Amino acid sequence: MTPRQNRDRAERGIPEATVARLPVYLRALTGLQERGVATVSSEELAAAAGVNSAKLRKDLSHLGSYGTRGVGYEVEYLVYQISRELGLTQDWVVAIIGVGNLGRALAGYGGFASRGFRVAGLLDADESIVGQEISGMTVAHIDRLEDVIADHGVSIAVIATPAAAAQGMCDRVVAAGVTSVLNFAPVVLTVPDEVDVRKVDLSIELQILAFHEQRKAGGPDGLGRLDADETPPGATQYVEAVDA
Repeated sequence: MTPRQNRDRAERGIPEATVARLPVYLRALTGLQERGVATVSSEELAAAAGVNSAKLRKDLSHLGSYGTRGVGYEVEYLVYQISRELGLTQDWVVAIIGVGNLGRALAGYGGFASRGFRVAGLLDADESIVGQEISGMTVAHIDRLEDVIADHGVSIAVIATPAAAAQGMCDRVVAAGVTSVLNFAPVVLTVPDEVDVRKVDLSIELQILAFHEQRKAGGPDGLGRLDADETPPGATQYVEAVDA
């Protein structure tokens, strides 16, 4: 999503929380479409997406789609509406920076092409990786980053490097004109206001799941709330996050 599209969306009053749920609705709708389902009720679509039907109806109303009473939503048209809102009715060119295990997995992910994303470049600094063929593409040296961005018209940079290299790579792609970054590195990137960054941190997601698992099990076995002077070294931020 480009900054201009973000501004247009904000002007139409579409909340960020709604935008975050649109891909979930699209995935559910695509599954229905593949099964030949022509129409779907808000209750059925909400159940497939894992939200309540009132929230779904409010979200879709931001797109100007209200469905038909007694009939529901036309699946094909709703797929088009959401795809257009998300910018998926055109191709977006992606470069993956960092071709370790994660970068290789991303390069081989077949879902990119079917959702409007075309991976046009793989780049790495490791001489033993540069020149390898991965998922039909040749890994280029990171020194060619700016050339790859310019030659292929890269719109989105995926950073899958070690944390220490991520900010430098981000600075380079931003300087080369890329305004959307998907960051898999375990570090917070600093970017100008006009650049959009989405961070994917699997360890954080696992920690959140561990928190909920612990709550379901009744909390830490035999332990009460920690006093400030009992907090283990380095655990302050974790305790603050849990308390919040």
